[in-house]
Amino acid sequence: MAIPSAKILVLADGSCAWVKILGRADFTRGPDLKALLAGLDQKGCDHFIIDLSECALMDSTLLGILAGFGLKAAQAGASDGRKVELLNPNSRIADLLDNLGALHLFKVITGAPVMPEGGQAPSAVNPSREQITRTCLEAHQSLMNVNPDNVARFKDVTRFLAEDLKNFEKRS
Repeated sequence: MAIPSAKILVLADGSCAWVKILGRADFTRGPDLKALLAGLDQKGCDHFIIDLSECALMDSTLLGILAGFGLKAAQAGASDGRKVELLNPNSRIADLLDNLGALHLFKVITGAPVMPEGGQAPSAVNPSREQITRTCLEAHQSLMNVNPDNVARFKDVTRFLAEDLKNFEKRS
């Protein structure tokens, strides 16, 4: 049985935002998640609960987006109290974040989902292939910034993505 592509739900309530990721979270949803988190951050949200209770899988692009966002929040958190919590990540996702050296950026909580009723799907970005490539590159660079051990893991991927972006720019 195939796992459906990720669905993202969001509910913002003042300074707190609940983001629920359901299904298989892969690079195709990267621009949507990145834009959503950046938009919530710009609106003044400083407490993020990312519910992964129903997220079966997460690829390195989505892990990198979360890691980059967690790093930014951790760096700002000392001065403004910002925090990012992961609710019920399955053992595979938690292990991946830990192996990538990013799990420490989040408070991991377990228990009943706390997202109030009324979560809605955010507006889709409908990204171009170039935007997806750029998001993938930035996500993998974030993983490399979080943990120097990740440079060896992702140097070939980032080189390939950077070359792909150059090709897009040449065609423009």
